[in-house]
Amino acid sequence: MDKDFMKINVTPWESVEIARHKDRPTGKYYIENIFKDFIEFHGDRNFGDDKSVIGGIASINDISVTVIAITKGSNTAENIERNFGMPNPEGYRKALRLMKQAEKFKRPVICFVDTPGAFPGSGAEERGQGQAIANNLFELSRLKTPIISVVTGEGGSGGALALTVADKIFMLEHSIYAVLTPEGFASILWKDASRAKEAAAVMKITSKNLKDFNIIDGIIKEPRGGAHKNPVKTAEVLKKTIVDSLLELKEKDLNELIDNRYNKFRAMGNFY
Repeated sequence: MDKDFMKINVTPWESVEIARHKDRPTGKYYIENIFKDFIEFHGDRNFGDDKSVIGGIASINDISVTVIAITKGSNTAENIERNFGMPNPEGYRKALRLMKQAEKFKRPVICFVDTPGAFPGSGAEERGQGQAIANNLFELSRLKTPIISVVTGEGGSGGALALTVADKIFMLEHSIYAVLTPEGFASILWKDASRAKEAAAVMKITSKNLKDFNIIDGIIKEPRGGAHKNPVKTAEVLKKTIVDSLLELKEKDLNELIDNRYNKFRAMGNFY
């Protein structure tokens, strides 16, 4: 076993801290280091361009794809520009525009998700935040092209789910995926946000938890201490997972693919 990927045991709260680490590779990093010839597209053709969502066309092992990432910044200035990875409605509408374009041109869709949740500001609500997310869920459930989603950091609430209705869902080992943040959970349930560490354990938000519940299809190993310790190796492992999954999904009949996707999420609904 590669010593850089030797398993270490971490607590749920330690996973939260690693997922939020300031040096953790962003979706932009993965796009730049996994894909070739990326051309970014902008705007939702309705309101504006949301910089917390990056999307465009690219290639991976000579396969043309559409790639979309909800991304944080790599420094304070970029985090402000990208709204700390919290999309507005126009971000979700841009993502859906690119996904429908991918369907038209028969390109698989690759999504990277790293968000604490959709932006909760009044302007976002006025512009239809809930409707934008709901529309993504509906359209993705029947999109006639393969979809692969990877939670690379935080996968928070409907803001993450809007890009994770997919044929294959993966999580990086120390990422988290949950209905809300541990702080939000503690505030609602116990009226005490300081109990976030306790909430993280109760919520079952780690990659192992989600794999055990069959919510995700696989866990992508990270270097010891987290992806930020060796972003290059993390990107290499992530690329291999994506390529292997693309080759598998491209062999499936489209109707079978959509039926399997529908049944997968119906089974999740029955679980809850």
